[in-house]
Amino acid sequence: MLPLLRRVPRALGSAVAGLRAAPALPPPTLLRPAPRPCVRPFGLLPVRAGLLRSRGPCGCGCGGLHTQGDKAFVEFLNDEIKEEKKIQKHKSLPKMSGGWELDMNGTEAKLVRKVAGEKITVTFNINNSIPPTFEGEEEPAQGQKADEQEPELTSTPNFVVEVIKDGGKRALVLDCHYPEDEVGQEEEDESDIFSIREVSFQAVGESEWKDTNYTLNTDSLDWALYDHLMDFLADRGVDNTFADELVELSTALEHQEYITFLEDLKGFVKSQ
Repeated sequence: MLPLLRRVPRALGSAVAGLRAAPALPPPTLLRPAPRPCVRPFGLLPVRAGLLRSRGPCGCGCGGLHTQGDKAFVEFLNDEIKEEKKIQKHKSLPKMSGGWELDMNGTEAKLVRKVAGEKITVTFNINNSIPPTFEGEEEPAQGQKADEQEPELTSTPNFVVEVIKDGGKRALVLDCHYPEDEVGQEEEDESDIFSIREVSFQAVGESEWKDTNYTLNTDSLDWALYDHLMDFLADRGVDNTFADELVELSTALEHQEYITFLEDLKGFVKSQ
């Protein structure tokens, strides 16, 4: 069972119904992501009469633009940041078992592990990694308060596994995802919580997936070959336990970055 680590803050109230859409996942190393929507609500507070009427420079002499709308915006962000910090599960990032080393570059994360003459690298990006939450999927229980039925948010990013033999010039690259996050996904695998979508060989050191290299799509793949590929990953530490821990790590990273973004946004709106 995938962990659910964060609910939408109560400060947003009924505004949760308006969920924002987002573009496709920006590609990490060698990843060609599939489009997916995103769900974090923002900017849906009702506008009160008179809030945004003052649009000229403020009277403090700074020459800056400080409207009543800006003031209300900063107050909202203060409340939002407090709520997010209150429900933040991990103050420090959770550790991955199996000897994986984490390297961060902005929103892109790399997990690296060396085993028996091989280097295994798992790359994922937390941007747009929260699957959509559809209103009305579940009826609220009788007597349940509105804020108690707000959905919790979990980051389930697409990820790419690269396996390189010592001294090798080619990497075996496996593009993986969590199928339950795909819109319209009807079938669920009873044993694996992640799936392999594409497999290819790429030159070591290449930063982009080359379309001139043959790519094997698993949609029409023989199941025996697919099972061997999954076993190949499991033997190198990429199994259900790894996938569960990756979700927990990615969720913590995404939440951390979201709070930082809100703080930066507050500082930008508030600055002269």
